[in-house]
Amino acid sequence: MSSLEERDVGVAVAPSSSSAGLGVGAVGAAVEAVAGVAAMQEDVGIRREGPEPDQDEPPKKRLKIPEGESGKLEERLYSVLCCTVCLDLPKASVYQCTNGHLMCAGCFIHLLADSRLKEEQATCPNCRCEISKNLCCRNLAVEKAVSELPTECTFCLKQFPRSSLERHQKEECQDRVTQCKYKRIGCPWQGPFHELPAHESECSHPTKTGTELMGILGEMDQNHRRDMQLYNSIFSLLCYEKIGFTEVQFRPYRTDDFITRLYYETPRFTVLNQTWVLKARVNDSERNPNLSCKRTLSFQLILKSKVNSALECSFLLLKGPYDDVRIKPVIYHHSFSNDTNETEYVPLPISDSVECNKLLAAKNINLRLFIFQVQK
Repeated sequence: MSSLEERDVGVAVAPSSSSAGLGVGAVGAAVEAVAGVAAMQEDVGIRREGPEPDQDEPPKKRLKIPEGESGKLEERLYSVLCCTVCLDLPKASVYQCTNGHLMCAGCFIHLLADSRLKEEQATCPNCRCEISKNLCCRNLAVEKAVSELPTECTFCLKQFPRSSLERHQKEECQDRVTQCKYKRIGCPWQGPFHELPAHESECSHPTKTGTELMGILGEMDQNHRRDMQLYNSIFSLLCYEKIGFTEVQFRPYRTDDFITRLYYETPRFTVLNQTWVLKARVNDSERNPNLSCKRTLSFQLILKSKVNSALECSFLLLKGPYDDVRIKPVIYHHSFSNDTNETEYVPLPISDSVECNKLLAAKNINLRLFIFQVQK
């Protein structure tokens, strides 16, 4: 306490000094007082935490969090940052409602698609506030935090940040499952990557006879021809004299039945000097498609104009210029006349139910239609 009393005396005596000495003395006394209080706080902090640490101990070791406490922290972060729908950590984009509740991209799109099928307003599962693509926004801070959380490699069982796990499992992990480089000629082996050199040095497939290899190559050529058939058909259609295409927009409507069903229809459009309409339906007008995990879309092309003779056409739908949905092109054929002006409902060739949910969650479905008129 003597040092503090001396500081108090120094501050009290300062007014008797000159004006210049007053400022310097007050500043010096204030600096000393702050240093003394900081030293006292540090002493108190040390007494609260426990015995004074060894000064020779490295700083990082003193600041290291015990393993049990870090595990508890990760568990708390998992529960805070998980999706409110599937209760799992998001793997890609993270959306939040107006009240801050988090949803992974897959669950967010699924909620919007379900609301479209039920003709209801989509709501947050936690607070029941309205959600939509306009009302909800991405939470980049949570996405970054989730990407830094540790997760376990499914092959080597080591811990890695989520942001680097995919690269590790595809390129770096020595226990990742891989296949023999002679797989194309019939080798069925697959196993850990670190065993691959030993297997390839002993693999018997490189020593196959020419007859065996010709049989394998024949199967490969057959699969290749099947894949190229579609592209060759498209190239041949592009040689036709009359080709038309347009951007089409499917808009959602409901049927007039007692239990209404969702369907889509485009406004009338003109291609090849004829008026057309496209219609689409979900799961072939299944009664409750919202209860099904597997979802599909099918469509039909309708000729609205009157024609004097039959109109032989080939047509296909592709994704629009501003959509990211994956559509594998399929060519359909139909002969349009005044009596047969509608095609059967044909599948929209999307890859899976996830892509279907993306289309259902959108306000409208934007695609591109090509029509090729077959010359007789």
